[in-house]
Amino acid sequence: MQIAEDPPSPPERGQGEGLKIQIDLRPSPGASRRPLPEGEGQKRLLRSDHPPYAFGADTPPTRRGELVYFILAILVAGFLSSAAAQGPSYDVVIRNGRIVDGSGSPWYRGDVAIRGDTIVRVAPSIADAATRILDAAGEVIAPGFIDIHSHAREGIFESPAAENYIRQGVTTIIEGPDGSSPLPIAEFLARLDFLPKTINIGTMVGQGSVRAAVIGLADRKPTAGELARMRTLVEEGMKDGAFGLSSGLFYVPGTFTSTDEVIELAKVAARYGGIYISHMRDEASKVSDSVQETIAIGERGGLPTQVTHHKIIGTGNWGKSSETLRLVDEARKRGVDATIDQYPYTASSTSVGAALLPAWAQEGGREKVLARLKDPGLRADIKAEMTRSIQNERGGGDPKNVVLARCEWDESLSGKNLADITRMRGMDVTLANAAEAAMWIVERGNCSGIFHAIAEDDLRRILRHPATMIASDGGIPIFGKANPHPRNYGTFARVLAVYVRELNIITLEDAVRKMSSLPAQRLGLTDRGLIRPGMKADIAVFDPARVRDAATFEKPHQYAEGVSTVIVNGRIVLDGGSMLGVRPGRVLYHGR
Repeated sequence: MQIAEDPPSPPERGQGEGLKIQIDLRPSPGASRRPLPEGEGQKRLLRSDHPPYAFGADTPPTRRGELVYFILAILVAGFLSSAAAQGPSYDVVIRNGRIVDGSGSPWYRGDVAIRGDTIVRVAPSIADAATRILDAAGEVIAPGFIDIHSHAREGIFESPAAENYIRQGVTTIIEGPDGSSPLPIAEFLARLDFLPKTINIGTMVGQGSVRAAVIGLADRKPTAGELARMRTLVEEGMKDGAFGLSSGLFYVPGTFTSTDEVIELAKVAARYGGIYISHMRDEASKVSDSVQETIAIGERGGLPTQVTHHKIIGTGNWGKSSETLRLVDEARKRGVDATIDQYPYTASSTSVGAALLPAWAQEGGREKVLARLKDPGLRADIKAEMTRSIQNERGGGDPKNVVLARCEWDESLSGKNLADITRMRGMDVTLANAAEAAMWIVERGNCSGIFHAIAEDDLRRILRHPATMIASDGGIPIFGKANPHPRNYGTFARVLAVYVRELNIITLEDAVRKMSSLPAQRLGLTDRGLIRPGMKADIAVFDPARVRDAATFEKPHQYAEGVSTVIVNGRIVLDGGSMLGVRPGRVLYHGR
């Protein structure tokens, strides 16, 4: 007798292979077939079905059927024992969902099975046993969302649960935007590796941080040696796992950097398969020039390029998104891999000093800024430029449009606008007096601010563009502290609630694509961003009829609603709307 395992049949997509047993009742090759003594065979044939020879020289005359049953019993017992030892087929099965798989394709009904940290099966119905079965009850099963522009590097060490992100369905965030990143990258990522955290996190290497490390905050060209040192720092960052080079050409010291200098660093990132992502030099009157520069850096640097948090600032510039999007389309037609990201709010956020002070006044750092403000002539020049900015750019033409988000030196000022501060300083509310109040804020220690100066029409036009993905430009705030921008708590949920469900600006499927596979593709995250077998099990389950952003500019510390379940690397972190204490988040390294 021989026992053989058949070659397995091709399994269903993502399904495990079964064991098939074949019993061969023929004598084994080489087995002895010695005849029985004369006449004995006839006697045995009368009382059994054995042939008139034994299975082997020493085989007792056991009934053949009994032997087969005995062997089958052993095999069945062993198989059942093995199956019991292996336990359920899957760790988690999500049933009865509407799968929006992240590709942009229409949703379909189905189940998703997870084993370990990986999606292993997607099918119309999965009836197999699982350690945990979740009933989606018709809710959407989507890939976990990816925030390609996050300022979480401080907050994640204070709040590693990242609840503001998890409750929106965000499972991955990318740090180091706007030209600012920790250096060396390796040390930062090592700290994150050591930190138990709920969310996945990676980083860019910041051009501004690299320049500051080599040149400082000076407004001058680098020497050949300094440029070589900057190239080395970018190369080290890419080797350490950065996803690309970010720049903040609006900020000091990025604003002192020529296009050619940025291109030289972009070429280094390109050699390692990285991207270029930029807070452009100007998002107001010169926004089209800035988009052209961003495209040129990608085109001449030889790498994908992205306009981050794309917006049009200042009432006199509203409508220019038609021109900037045309520039992106033309670049893509000639083979430049240019894309966009955006948050769904008509207000931006940065520091009062960075937004309103002219760049030349910021050169050299805080001490030099304060010295210039003490010089009557320079102060007058600074005031004139700040007045123009309040009128035409970040101030949107009215001091009340500038709201203080956080003032570490006086937290009572959080939530007050520049008109309030002007009155507190005993002045009438005029643009010039508001500029004076803003200079006082900078002198006292600066504050982060929220600037209401973006048009809804531009926002919607940019959102519709097929190359636009969603990014928060937020971080991980301390719940209840200060008055941060609501984008920290609501970006992704707001897109689903307002621009999908209420306004029908984009479809549900396209919104999910903009939050999952599109940023994953941009970053080269080949194992995330889609609901497919073999992909990492980063998943968000939400009710499309109920998901919404609760955070407002007046009351920003409110978590998003409508996301019931979030899974990170196969582990449930939000269960029926309740945060769990597990920390399955990982540091993501480019190219690894």
